[in-house]
Amino acid sequence: MASRPPAKGAQSVNKDWLRALKLTATIEQDKRRTLAVAFDEVAEARCDAPALFSERENFTFRELARRSSRYAHWVRKQGLSKGDVVALMMEGRADYIAIWLGLTRIGVVVALVNVNLTGGALAHCLDIASPRLVIASSRYAGACQEALRDCASSARLVVADERLNHELAAQSDAPPNLDEGEQPTLSDHALYIYTSGTTGLPKAAIVSHRRVMNWALWFCGLLDVTPEDRMYDCLPLYHSVGGVVAVWATLLGGGSVVLRERFSASAFWSDVVTHNCTLFQYIGELCRYLAHAPACEAEKKHRLRLVVGNGLRPEVWRAFAERFAIPRIIEFYAATESNFSLYNVEGEPGAIGRIPGFLAAHNAVRIIRYDMDADAPLRGEDGFCQLCAPDEAGEAIARISKDFEGYLDPAASEKKILRNVFQDGDAWMRSGDLMRKDGRGFIYFVDRVGDTFRWKGENVATAEVAQVISACPGVLDVNIYGVEVPGRDGRAGMAAIVVDDSFDSAALRAHLDASLPPYARPLFIRLSRKLEITDTFKHRKRELSAQGFDPRAIEDPVFFAPPDSPIYVALDSSLYERILAGRQAL
Repeated sequence: MASRPPAKGAQSVNKDWLRALKLTATIEQDKRRTLAVAFDEVAEARCDAPALFSERENFTFRELARRSSRYAHWVRKQGLSKGDVVALMMEGRADYIAIWLGLTRIGVVVALVNVNLTGGALAHCLDIASPRLVIASSRYAGACQEALRDCASSARLVVADERLNHELAAQSDAPPNLDEGEQPTLSDHALYIYTSGTTGLPKAAIVSHRRVMNWALWFCGLLDVTPEDRMYDCLPLYHSVGGVVAVWATLLGGGSVVLRERFSASAFWSDVVTHNCTLFQYIGELCRYLAHAPACEAEKKHRLRLVVGNGLRPEVWRAFAERFAIPRIIEFYAATESNFSLYNVEGEPGAIGRIPGFLAAHNAVRIIRYDMDADAPLRGEDGFCQLCAPDEAGEAIARISKDFEGYLDPAASEKKILRNVFQDGDAWMRSGDLMRKDGRGFIYFVDRVGDTFRWKGENVATAEVAQVISACPGVLDVNIYGVEVPGRDGRAGMAAIVVDDSFDSAALRAHLDASLPPYARPLFIRLSRKLEITDTFKHRKRELSAQGFDPRAIEDPVFFAPPDSPIYVALDSSLYERILAGRQAL
């Protein structure tokens, strides 16, 4: 077994920061140098070098540039121009990247839709983006067609099939000529990326061309990407990390990206070895799966030089690094709608970042005390917020700047802003996350505030889940919360429900399977006689969450949703112990 790689020295760490700062410093030099322009510069140099590998198609740099240009010409012939919106719902493949690169070439905004959504949630996402077109692969065309029937939008559905390929073949593969008014600028919207936020249905976060360039070039510098690098990317392309950071940090550095639609622990190392990958973009849960997977010969033959991502717990960090002899791990913290991020380039297990001394004076991130009972930042007698002491958990906030672009919904954006924080009139962005900073300056993630929790790398909005369960016959009241499962990242969903005699647990399971993505479906159900509420008529969640799912400590009947069963089953002591021991699939 390999020993733990040594932490990087201060001089090497500073070089990482300086590379990233140097690359991003070039962005403001030309307001019309968007991602497509920057990529064309790289494509001209890299030509026939591989750019994207996927299970459905592969593109060289030249082919990706030309394919994206064909999409740009095609969408113009559909009557779309700068500022119009197209929604994209497609599995992770090379053409997904070509589509939104091509459309953003001419200033069309692309809404990247979560492929797990169906029904009302999907209709909601389409409505708030107001697209003129919806491009969907054959797999998701039916769900989109059904959702569009419930939309106020008059968007037309286009299926990405052979007919579309035939239309593309008739288009020019040269970049479209645009006059000054047609050219997108850094300040224009490029993408809408959906996030659960803290409550309610998904919200569309605005991502400008400036932020796309910042994300790509920052990570390109931080990871020191070269043409010799290959990134293994099995994260969803509709997320900012899997679809923007992993892909474009690598491509703008001249490297190539291996896309996989779904993560597979059994196929991971053979994939990495076969494609000669040197980089891997992770979420912590993937590393946990790998650390607990049976040994295979390929895991000893990989050439990974660096893995980067978020959500890697300390105990998994050490097990993952030691078992697979990973030379370097860079953990970071970021959110699509956020105007700040944190980076742990020193390799401190469990930390999400530390701000280097030479940037401390310019840093505008603070951790403030949080009132758990009131579920709000704690204010002193003077009405202002207070900074946390070392190792004290509080909410991370960042001073509002031009980098805060918010959501399409102005009301949702306003909810992210905390005003009169340290003085009258100041404004800070709420992260919605509890963090703590130790005496050395390392920052650690503690938990989500409010009603949202994370499970399997996804944010689960309790209000959305409660709304779906409430629509099931026989359900009178429902309270959704997350519970800790030993050895698992995030919190598993649990629903405390009050029902009448018409309630059918099998019908509930079928209803949830049809209405919610897998990560959002409650793993545990608690049948309660009554749900406690606060003085402001909100459900009490913290007490229930603290009680967990132990059937021996809960008076109410508790049920569990096995992945291989169509019904909820009674959670007894034996099944509970199997879950704790990691011998029961979740």
